[in-house]
Amino acid sequence: MQGFPPQPLPPWSRAVLKVGSSLLAGADGLDPRHARALAGFVEAARSRGREVVLVSSGAVAAGRARVPAAGNGLVQRQALAALGQAALIGFWQALSPRAVAQVLLTHDDLRHRRRYLNARTALQELLRLGVLPVINENDTVAVDELKLGDNDNLAAAVASLVGADLLLIATDIAGLYSGHPGRDPQVQPVPEVAAVTPAVLAMAGPPGRLGTGGMRTKLEAAAKAAAAGIPTALFCGRDPQAVAALAQDRLHGTLVRAAPVRINARKQWLRHAPAAGRLRIDAGAAAALARGASLLPGGVRAVEGEFRRGDVVELLGPDGGLLARGQAQYNAGECARLAGRHSREIEALLGFRYDDVLIHRDDLVQVAAAPPDPEAP
Repeated sequence: MQGFPPQPLPPWSRAVLKVGSSLLAGADGLDPRHARALAGFVEAARSRGREVVLVSSGAVAAGRARVPAAGNGLVQRQALAALGQAALIGFWQALSPRAVAQVLLTHDDLRHRRRYLNARTALQELLRLGVLPVINENDTVAVDELKLGDNDNLAAAVASLVGADLLLIATDIAGLYSGHPGRDPQVQPVPEVAAVTPAVLAMAGPPGRLGTGGMRTKLEAAAKAAAAGIPTALFCGRDPQAVAALAQDRLHGTLVRAAPVRINARKQWLRHAPAAGRLRIDAGAAAALARGASLLPGGVRAVEGEFRRGDVVELLGPDGGLLARGQAQYNAGECARLAGRHSREIEALLGFRYDDVLIHRDDLVQVAAAPPDPEAP
């Protein structure tokens, strides 16, 4: 099996570095063996006037070291996360000559626009003060995140949140291979990915044992970062030479290129904010969205989930595929009453009217191409 040839990192002044549990967990809690080199890279970057935000897993592993008999159910993991957060921050503070700040985020912080902007302002001020922000999901209260989420995708959201130039994901293997490197000796390294396609995702293996995500989630995170105009570097955090090379702007790993056009900050938020519900739309509405139109009530066929006015919802096409995401002008119950009806009926049906559309085009972001409208001439 071949190694990864060195390649230049894209120019950057602000980066997000994600470090997973597999690089931090030891037999007796958190092990600094690999983290020390990563902390050294962060300090080397800061000494050159660059800024780094750290997204770190490891709270559950740190908590388990203190209460080994705890189970592995959701409630037990919530308790272990609460127990281990202080140890995790102390762990990074011991490795950093600069002040370390803990920032815990949940999906609600990314879903609601005002909280999103407040989080961005706080992180920007921490960076201005020369502090190293260490970010994690607030697993103690965020049930869905602990159950379904992962810090790879959180890191992509944070990269968009702080306007990073680069997303760095430290893994326990050298990068992306054309197949499973432990099962097929003929696999080849993939030094560069122009776009995360289904064929690229097929190369990824299953999730790892310690963390909640494997190579697939890292590629999914890279795809989200790419859509925001941010390239992603995948490298082995267990390889001291690969880590040291980063300080010289050299990558031994896989570089996932950014999309050629970077969407604006509001569109980035709409793309990454967790969705509170779904609207299933017909082919005509899908075609209209692809042309840049707003979503009218008449194009909605079904409403799923419980969401409020202002929440982000997903828009699904006739085949169930995800087409767009947008900020709803009406709540779920109101959307259900308006589905399939004309805009002029809104006030008669609800007794009030916020807007003639369910989602305005300025509050929409496309995430996939719409299917052709069969009724189009």
